[in-house]
Amino acid sequence: MKHYSVLLNESIEGLNLKEDGIYVDATLGLGGHSKEILKKIPKGHLYAFDEDIRALDYAQNILKEVGSNFTLIKSNFVFLKEELNKRGITKIDGILFDLGVSSPQIDNPERGFSFMNDANLDMRMDESQSLSAYNVVNEYSYNKLVDIFFKYGEENLSKVIAQKIVDNRPIKTTLELVNIIKLAVGNKYFNLHHPERKIFQAIRIEVNKELEVLEKVLPDAIDLLKSNGRIVVITFHSLEDRIVKNTFKKYSSIDDLVKGLPNIPESYKPVLKLINKKPILPSAIELEQNSRSKSAKLRIGEKI
Repeated sequence: MKHYSVLLNESIEGLNLKEDGIYVDATLGLGGHSKEILKKIPKGHLYAFDEDIRALDYAQNILKEVGSNFTLIKSNFVFLKEELNKRGITKIDGILFDLGVSSPQIDNPERGFSFMNDANLDMRMDESQSLSAYNVVNEYSYNKLVDIFFKYGEENLSKVIAQKIVDNRPIKTTLELVNIIKLAVGNKYFNLHHPERKIFQAIRIEVNKELEVLEKVLPDAIDLLKSNGRIVVITFHSLEDRIVKNTFKKYSSIDDLVKGLPNIPESYKPVLKLINKKPILPSAIELEQNSRSKSAKLRIGEKI
């Protein structure tokens, strides 16, 4: 299957690349965005993060075709500052986040991300970590399951689904779980509302702590930016987008305490300027070529 980098042109344009700049791709994946960045920074350097060793191995070969001015880092982007500091980097010209699960992770049945293929319950982006979907489904309490299904899946029937899961443990595979969700909600609701999508999303977010790490890394990323440096974030569901939107708003607003003062103290001034007030959405052409981009939203901020 052809790999599409979502909102590719828009995100590369959003980074406002300088040929000698230092850039970070916090979510390397198959290297589509990184490859385009590398082409435009012949005198610069790219640092790219991924915790999936398969992605790193694949992307390395793709990037080598363009140049050698890149460094791949096997790490969750939550350790962004730490890993860059280790390499002597304290300021960057731009950073890109393309959030969520990558196509190869979904398309590889054995990774257990997809509710359409049978596989062991896994969903780990970093296959060396211990917590997997199996642990969440089989070891979490009823209350904890309800909580993550409501919070991360926004599923109205979280309680009945959680109860059915608890009643049918152990559950070992993805399709077993899909069938239990179907049993819990009934055929009509299942076919109309696709609760399996929401439940799988919720479990994946929990396994990989996706929202926690996003909330933690955005302030670090903004802090790392040089003056006029750009942060570009592509999200795929409302929970991610809300975190990005709220963080950008916080960093681009004047604190209520000092709003209206004739001279606003330096420490209270906004540090970020919003390049687009509303998120950028995929074009009709992109949607036609890649249906997976339909929920994507792009937000851009610039360091003041």
